[in-house]
Amino acid sequence: MASTTAAHEVLRSRLLDAAEQVFYARGIQAVTMGDVRAAADLPMRRVYQLFPSKDDLVVAFLRRRHDRMMAAIEDYVSDVEAPRRRVLAIFDYLDEWFRQPDFRGCPWMNVYGELGPTNPAVAAEVHHHQRAFRALVTGIVAASGYTPAVANAVYLLVEGSVATAAVQHAADPAGEARSGAEMLLVHEGSRALAR
Repeated sequence: MASTTAAHEVLRSRLLDAAEQVFYARGIQAVTMGDVRAAADLPMRRVYQLFPSKDDLVVAFLRRRHDRMMAAIEDYVSDVEAPRRRVLAIFDYLDEWFRQPDFRGCPWMNVYGELGPTNPAVAAEVHHHQRAFRALVTGIVAASGYTPAVANAVYLLVEGSVATAAVQHAADPAGEARSGAEMLLVHEGSRALAR
């Protein structure tokens, strides 16, 4: 039984790897289940055993990508001790992401842009990601000693840099947003000292 479960997980992971590759590169509507099957090199019957519908596969791809991204950001900033540098490390993470050759912007916004609110399961997954990502970023900022207003402003700088980098096909927005966040944090620190 354990080997059957392990084999199932290996095939599921293989299919999700293929789905992530083709969905992120080409979009959801342009990709058929046959395209995913071919990328995973699995029989179509097995694909539908693992994920009964394309929507199920899209939601699973988004959820797994979410879990990986959240863990990666938490890990990236965890070793940074200085509070201001910890906040700025978020932008350093983004800079590395934007420089990846396959960077195509935010997967959740891409999917939402294609499918919009017409697909409730996918829309729910996008909303889940947005809420959790906002909580992660604002939580890092708040834990570093900054006010909720500063945390929200940093979050908007993060989101703006992702959208801008996708449209411009450039990594520069991460550094530009980092500079803006640094000015905000320095200003906030100065205000706190003046009180």
